[in-house]
Amino acid sequence: MQLRLEDLLDYTDWQRESWHAFFRQHGVSALGIGVGPNGDGRFGTVGELVRHVFSAEKRYVERLAGRSLTDTSSIPVDDVDRLLAFGRQSRSDLRAFVASLPATKWDVSQEMTILGRTINVSPRKIVLHVALHEIRHWGQIATLVRLNGLAAGFQDFLFSPVEPR
Repeated sequence: MQLRLEDLLDYTDWQRESWHAFFRQHGVSALGIGVGPNGDGRFGTVGELVRHVFSAEKRYVERLAGRSLTDTSSIPVDDVDRLLAFGRQSRSDLRAFVASLPATKWDVSQEMTILGRTINVSPRKIVLHVALHEIRHWGQIATLVRLNGLAAGFQDFLFSPVEPR
């Protein structure tokens, strides 16, 4: 059996649409939920964490493509539609990158500096990281909103409409 990247991207696309509906229903009150006192200080609210997910995706594609990194700080964390539109754009960029990368380049490592650390990493590992990074953060967000009295619904892959091939 093989798990395809496409399955993970389809799953996170479904999660994004589910969260978009959730945030449209609950608005700024949900996006403004605090992430708690024990974080690393980079994110204070759920909205900031959502922007981080999409920013990471956008910036990893930019790194892999050798482009300048986008400053995403101007993306509002309290405007559901603009925030999720940014997510659709970052996903479109990722899918375009994946579709255009020649098969011979997937395992060619390149040096990157991320969070002050220099690493050698292949596009395969970065793209897989992007999907897993997002899944992990949606679980974190689901926990935060539930702890603040909001029902986020089932996020499990099992309940998604994605059927692996």
